[in-house]
Amino acid sequence: MSIRIFVTGGTFDKEYNELNGQLFFKDTHIQEILKLGRSRVDTTIRTLMLVDSLEMTDTDRNIIVESCKGAEENKIVITHGTDTLTTTAKVLAENIKDKTIVITGAMIPYKFGSSDGLFNLGSALAFAQTLPTGVYIAMNGKCFPWDNCKKNRQTGFFEEVN
Repeated sequence: MSIRIFVTGGTFDKEYNELNGQLFFKDTHIQEILKLGRSRVDTTIRTLMLVDSLEMTDTDRNIIVESCKGAEENKIVITHGTDTLTTTAKVLAENIKDKTIVITGAMIPYKFGSSDGLFNLGSALAFAQTLPTGVYIAMNGKCFPWDNCKKNRQTGFFEEVN
């Protein structure tokens, strides 16, 4: 079983500019994270874009949908910014019915050294291997159906809507 990983950006892949304090994108860290975690999951990684999810457009979401449709694999993990992760999940669920898609993100950039992204990516890979067809969100060790999840901006955690 092979899993396709699509990278779209978000906090996962942000770098920190020590001179001006700004976060920016340079390249994805997914391969490094998988190596650090000693992952033995057969994966193919493709970077679709490196954008903050607040800046993600309908065109970007269409690229994600079409990439998922065109993937040979029927198990897909997407790294995504947490602010609009649920919006992309909804678009995917409306357009793709025959694959297992797990979307995950991070609240802390990988380069900070204490990122939740490592755990979230590992969880997403495990969930993608075991869940039935559908679209899911994996954050903080939990997995949610795409339509029963929201980001709690007070606590910084994802939680069930109902």
